[in-house]
Amino acid sequence: MDERGAGDEPVLLREVRQVGEPNLEAGKASQGNIGGRWLKYWTEAGAVLSSVGLFEAQLSSGAFQLLGMAELGLLPSVFARRAPGRSATPWVAVAASAAVSLAVSFLGFDDVVATANLLYRLGTLLEFSAFLRLRAREESSSSLKRPYRVPLPLPALAAMCLVPSAFLAYVAAVAAALTALVVGWHGAMRVCRSRKWLRFNTAVAADHRLQLQDAPPPPPAGRV
Repeated sequence: MDERGAGDEPVLLREVRQVGEPNLEAGKASQGNIGGRWLKYWTEAGAVLSSVGLFEAQLSSGAFQLLGMAELGLLPSVFARRAPGRSATPWVAVAASAAVSLAVSFLGFDDVVATANLLYRLGTLLEFSAFLRLRAREESSSSLKRPYRVPLPLPALAAMCLVPSAFLAYVAAVAAALTALVVGWHGAMRVCRSRKWLRFNTAVAADHRLQLQDAPPPPPAGRV
């Protein structure tokens, strides 16, 4: 049986093997060796445009999240400032999001992944806790408007959320420093609100509470 050497190996197979190796320079050269220089330039241009689009989408969504939190009184009202004119761009929130993105860009890839996973874990735990709290409030108050209800009692829902929450809490305990930083930020905002060190917008939250008080009673139990 004729065994071919490395020089007789098909170009595509050899280049694919190089791409799989942790060698960035080999990966750059492989794009041109497989499909020609046009494929390398086309891939790089597509990667640049994709990165710009993802950055703009993330910047816009993050800025409007800060705007919404400021309007609800969860953040200082300075984040709710908008630019004059037809655009009404929340420029303070955009500047804050851009500053965070610029600071994160100096971190290593592993640190960025760890930070993103930490924020996702904390967000998931917050969603679970809000879900259980709303169900408890629904059972104790008849003025809370809930157009849809998950067909399980509160103990079953708590047990359902317990398993993933335990895994998330364990992973968050491993990254104790970042977890303490995020939790400390929330505590700092509560202290600033109670001591009136920063100005918070409470009008939207007050209107929301009035709407809940004036809401009609929910349908009888047994709805799905």
